[in-house]
Amino acid sequence: MIENIEDYFTKGCGRCKRFATPDCSTRKWAKGLAILRSYCIDAGLVETVKWGHPCYMHEQRNIAILGAFRDDFRLNFFNPALMKDARGVLEKRGSNTQNAGMIRFTSNDQATEMKPVIVAYLEEAMGYAVAGILPSKIVTTFELPDELIEALDADPELAEAFHGLTRGRQKKLCHQP
Repeated sequence: MIENIEDYFTKGCGRCKRFATPDCSTRKWAKGLAILRSYCIDAGLVETVKWGHPCYMHEQRNIAILGAFRDDFRLNFFNPALMKDARGVLEKRGSNTQNAGMIRFTSNDQATEMKPVIVAYLEEAMGYAVAGILPSKIVTTFELPDELIEALDADPELAEAFHGLTRGRQKKLCHQP
């Protein structure tokens, strides 16, 4: 994965074999990504690289991160449970996502067209960071399959490793939505 922010905008994230090729998704969405980048920087966010992507921070907190895919590019907000989404533009990233926190773009021009909304949402998220507000933790419950319970009972080392995982990873291993 990349460590230099400029590499993302010139080569890609480095997470797949299309890195630094004309087929990289960052090439297709270069104009739109540059526009989103300028909005984040103009808002006063600090630009850094996390997980191979441009991440924008304020008050030592992650505010937003950019991503490029074959069919779209995205602006994802951290702590989306706090966002009011007054314009109804936020989407969930997947079926297991609890809160909508992503704006998806399917054309480079959409980033320009949505500037007022994007800037307002960035300012909203920055306000939460300044105020030190975090979303409430939502604790979900799930059932362990009988086969897993038997395996954990039979192998204390496996049980210790399983219980050392985050709740999200445990849930994923149980194959539950």
